[in-house]
Amino acid sequence: MLLSMTGFGKATAELPNKKITVEIKSLNSKQLDLSMRMPAILREKEIDMRAMIGRRLERGKVDANIFIESTSGESPVQFNLPLLESYKAQIEEMAQRLGISMPDDWYAVLLRFPDTMKTDTAAAADESDFGATYQAIEQALEQLTAHRRAEGVKLEDFFTLRIDRIRTLLAEIPAYETQRVEHIRSRIVDNLASLPHVEYDRARLEQEMIFYIEKLDINEEKQRLAQHLDYFMETLAGDPGQGKKLGFISQEMGREINTLGSKSNHAEMQRLVVRMKDELEQIKEQVLNVM
Repeated sequence: MLLSMTGFGKATAELPNKKITVEIKSLNSKQLDLSMRMPAILREKEIDMRAMIGRRLERGKVDANIFIESTSGESPVQFNLPLLESYKAQIEEMAQRLGISMPDDWYAVLLRFPDTMKTDTAAAADESDFGATYQAIEQALEQLTAHRRAEGVKLEDFFTLRIDRIRTLLAEIPAYETQRVEHIRSRIVDNLASLPHVEYDRARLEQEMIFYIEKLDINEEKQRLAQHLDYFMETLAGDPGQGKKLGFISQEMGREINTLGSKSNHAEMQRLVVRMKDELEQIKEQVLNVM
C-alpha cells in the first residue's frame, strides 16, 4: 500500500476558556522539512511536538500551525505599541542614513514584523494546555495520514495504469524485429551494390552483418525492462515508504528504454519507445509524491 506525501489534517481541542486548533499540511520533499508556528506560551514543548510529528510523517515538507483563541467572549488581542514604535523609529533612521524614501503604507510595513500583536493570555501554559495541544496534534496527524492513504490509492492506480501501458508497448516491439533486421541487411547490401567496381567477399560480408546485427540485438534490454516492470509492481504492493526505491527502479527502466531507442533503427519501434518514455516521465513525476 502506498502513502502519498501530500496531505492535510486539522483538529481542535476545547478548554474551559480557550480553543486550541492545530493544522498540519504536507507536500513532497526528499527529507523531513518541518516548519512550526505556535504561540509563545507553548514554546517550551516545541521540541517534543516536533519529534511527535516527525515520527509519524517521516518525510515531506511539513507546515504545522497551532493557534490558541479565547472563548471567554473578550478579545485578548492588542497591538504591541512599544514594539511598533521601535520598528518605526528604526525604519526612519535607516531611511535617513541610506537616503531612501519612507514607506508609502506604514501599516502594511509595520504589521509584517514579528510580535506586533500581543495577547493577554496567561504568560505560561499549564499541563491542561499542553495535554490538549498534544491531543489536537495527534488528531490532526490521524487526519493527515488518512489523507495520505487516500492519495496513495490514487497514485497506485495511476502507476498500475502506466506500467500496463509500457508493458503493452513492449509487447508490440517483436512484431517489427524481423522486418528491422531485413531492413538493415538490405540497406547494407544496396549501399555496397551502389559502389562501382568494388569487389567483396560475400562470406566475410555475411559474418560482418551478423556481428553488426548482434550489436543491435535488443533481447536483453526487453528482458531487463520486463523485469523492472515486474519489480516496480511488486514494490508497489509491498510495505509503505517505498518512494525512493520506486524512484530507483524507474531510473533503471529509463536506461533500458533509452537503449531500446538507440538500437531500434526502425521508425515504428522508435514511436513505441517515445510513447514508453512519455509514460515513464509521468511515473517519475508522481513518484516524487510517494513516501
